[in-house]
Amino acid sequence: MSASIRRRLMLLVLGSIAAVWAIALASSYRQATQEVGEWEEARLAEVAQILALLDQANLATLANAHIDVREEERGGATSASENDDDDSLPRDALFQVRTRDGDVIAGSPALRALGAWDLPLPAVTGTQDVVLGGQTYHSFTLRGTALGHTVRVFEQANTRSDLVSGVASRIARPALIALPVLALLVWFSIGWSLAPLRVLSDAIRSRHINRLEPVEIGDAPTEVRPLVDALNLLLSRLHHSLERERAFTADAAHELKTPLAAIKVQAQVALAEPDPARQRLAMERVVQGVDRSARLAEQLLLLARLDMHEKLSKAPLAPGSLAKHAVLANAGNLQQKNMRAMLDCDMQAKIDAEPVLIGILFDNLLDNAIKYGSEDGNIEISVRSATEPLDNRVVVTVRDDGPGVASADVARLTSRFFRATGNQATGSGLGLSIVARIAEHFGATVRFGPGLESRGLAVEVSFPASGAAPDERLKAAA
Repeated sequence: MSASIRRRLMLLVLGSIAAVWAIALASSYRQATQEVGEWEEARLAEVAQILALLDQANLATLANAHIDVREEERGGATSASENDDDDSLPRDALFQVRTRDGDVIAGSPALRALGAWDLPLPAVTGTQDVVLGGQTYHSFTLRGTALGHTVRVFEQANTRSDLVSGVASRIARPALIALPVLALLVWFSIGWSLAPLRVLSDAIRSRHINRLEPVEIGDAPTEVRPLVDALNLLLSRLHHSLERERAFTADAAHELKTPLAAIKVQAQVALAEPDPARQRLAMERVVQGVDRSARLAEQLLLLARLDMHEKLSKAPLAPGSLAKHAVLANAGNLQQKNMRAMLDCDMQAKIDAEPVLIGILFDNLLDNAIKYGSEDGNIEISVRSATEPLDNRVVVTVRDDGPGVASADVARLTSRFFRATGNQATGSGLGLSIVARIAEHFGATVRFGPGLESRGLAVEVSFPASGAAPDERLKAAA
């Protein structure tokens, strides 16, 4: 079928109308045939009743004069197209009248030629089809008349077709004339109805690449409005995505600019400093700056992967084991601030996730707690199964006893490049943003609260437990 909606609708509509008209014409023709047949049989019965009232002399005269049973005769001033139901040729009815003893009183001479003069009479009054001279005739037999006669009238079967064909012609002619007119009306009507789609396509085609505001085409029809709304929703999402990418790019450039500038300064100091000890110190700071820039680049790449919704394989794993590895990996940073990390992990708890990303999640949680925790402070890492009824989850919590975060800043902790006010620790502000994106990727939720002894910050990540039913996973992600 054609890809054109207009052509497709036109073919379907006109095809449906033509099919209905054809069925109606066939039904009308069949009903007309039945009605005409019944009417003709009644007319033959009337002719037979008239003949039953005539005497022998009148019957003989009528037999020689012929009985023309045409319904209508063509008028000279009337065109053939206006009288399709007229009889074009004479239609003679043949008859025969017999006594009670079966003797023929009178009859049409043509019956002798057809070999029907001595045709046996039916036993009862009624209609019957007989074959005379190789042609089918309708006959009506009237028995037991007032004069004791039996009257039988014959008429050729095919003589009824004129009236039926005329009725069918009068029914079909308006349909055949109206179909082309209707096709034009349907064509223009469908085109007018589909005009909003053309307006919409023109509006989108002519739009500049940087214009992402909603599309407006006036009073759109009900059928077109969902398409317009969907396009506007897509444009809105695209606009927000581009804005987010622009902000991300600007923030990333700003964050990379700082360590690169520091690296440049320290490199210049190393080049200009004659003292080997100070020159070594400057080069160590260059290395630190490079490490910081490399970590920032790795975090940015990880965020880009998560933003692209890259499909990652998932398998049951024990987060308690990954928490233990994360503590060992950050032992050097803990020693620099003389901090203690306490593990309280349920090693039987399992979640469905990707081990590398969960390791990165623990690494960022510990790195955040170490950077913003207090000197000689404590960090607690716990992994436990939820104890609430019908709540199949695994909860990961990292608490510290540092200065904490102001209540006004809690809502922005997962924003990219956000750093709480008044905090002098070095960092890019991406750690908790990465934690939130990893948690979202695996259907987990992130909540913040007070840390150890009502000080510092607690970050709680609640995962659906491994093997949880879909409704339980949705509940855990709510």
